[in-house]
Amino acid sequence: MALLAVVSACGGDEHARGQGPTVLAASSLQEALTEVADGWTRQGYAAPRLSFAASSALARQIEGGAPADLYISADEEWMDRLANEGLLREGSRADLLTNELVLITPVDAPADGLGALASGRLALADPDAVPAGRYARAALERLGLWQRVAKQVVPAENVRAALALVERGEVPLGIVYATDAQASRKVKVAYRFPPESHPAIRYPVAVLATSEHPQAEDFRAFLASVDAQGVLKRHGFGIAQEAGR
Repeated sequence: MALLAVVSACGGDEHARGQGPTVLAASSLQEALTEVADGWTRQGYAAPRLSFAASSALARQIEGGAPADLYISADEEWMDRLANEGLLREGSRADLLTNELVLITPVDAPADGLGALASGRLALADPDAVPAGRYARAALERLGLWQRVAKQVVPAENVRAALALVERGEVPLGIVYATDAQASRKVKVAYRFPPESHPAIRYPVAVLATSEHPQAEDFRAFLASVDAQGVLKRHGFGIAQEAGR
């Protein structure tokens, strides 16, 4: 699977010589993490290399030996899997962010709440593997709707691919994170799923056991800084520590 690499320009400070840490991050973090990385670079550090894809795809790449320094997952299950395989640096894991789950429609569609599910196909990140899709399936099951809509589901490789299907009008409905909906001017929120309808959406971060980059831990710490968390909150994410963890 091709990854989207975002590489910012490096400054002349001694910290900025060479390449910053490589960060594999859930696709829903694209805009927010890019802005956080720009803030890190403005402090004179080497720009991190950011690669975005489904958490499941990234975890499998790490298992396959992909060179990287940090991993940010959109759920705890994939991070747990890597931890159990000894692929995380001991003591580096921390819960970073939270999110919400929403049903979206094109911006000009009627706002029918959950009634919109009767209108046709439903775009989801792959519900068998990708966190956003698994959360969506859990919510629909909890609300007694999964059996009704399962045949309407259009699986996508990640949550941003599901969002794009709705943005382009190819699919009339989608379930994505609230932050994805906020990042798009082409969709609107038709329904917000109650937090109790699905497992808590948490984004853990960890340094990988194979990382040798001297700034990997520094960048992980920067993600929890006031400046970085201000950016993440502005993009719609909740802060895990503020949620009681």
